[in-house]
Amino acid sequence: MNIENLINFPSDLSIFAIYFLILSSLFTSFVTAAFGIGGGAIFLGLLAIYLNPLYLLPVHGAVQIGSNFGRMALMIKDVKKQPIIPFLIGSCIGSAFGGALFIQFPSWLIQLMVGVFILWTVFGKIPAIKLRYIIFGGIFSSFLTMFFGATGPFIAAMVKTMKLEPLQHLATHSALMTIQHIIKVIVFGLIGFSFGEYLHLIILMIFSGFLGTYIGKKVLISFGKKYFKVILNIILTIISINLIINSLRIGLI
Repeated sequence: MNIENLINFPSDLSIFAIYFLILSSLFTSFVTAAFGIGGGAIFLGLLAIYLNPLYLLPVHGAVQIGSNFGRMALMIKDVKKQPIIPFLIGSCIGSAFGGALFIQFPSWLIQLMVGVFILWTVFGKIPAIKLRYIIFGGIFSSFLTMFFGATGPFIAAMVKTMKLEPLQHLATHSALMTIQHIIKVIVFGLIGFSFGEYLHLIILMIFSGFLGTYIGKKVLISFGKKYFKVILNIILTIISINLIINSLRIGLI
């Protein structure tokens, strides 16, 4: 039996693009699990190479559920429970407001905002919100994620103020990101996005992402972190500039 009869992929993606995105999920999940940063933003940029901007954030959010849930599941004993409920409440509020505005934005503007946001995560100073204000962090970051997708660095800055051990930090960060992405995907569904055409691709990217997470947790690289951050910033800068140029080209046509 031909596998193509069992698996349906988006008609606008080539076989090369499909394999590229599946392997990208594995690689970027490995990056986040091994180094603690960077994977979500890189994955968003790689998805943007092939996906329509209107599909970019919903598909990214759906895959990130699997990636972050996998990390959380592997480290569940290290999750700090205190911020979960207030962050959940804040995420519901922020995602609802963000979703109401998302449908009013043209696709090129969404792509432009994603590019600018990634640049900000590289060169800007991300505000750190302390634990007692976590509900406001949930509102703000979840509002942003409806437009920019990769708010991992912002949430990491919040978790950093909790002064946790490395495994606790990564586990708690993964738990908060899982909550945010689940709520985001629900909101995208409620405002009319259909995941049907992308469902099989999303599932395969989730599986490959979990494999990357498992390998990354086994590795947990500390050697070379100094050089990794420089390389990460260069990659994100190139990706963001490419997004900005493409969005402006589309917007000016």
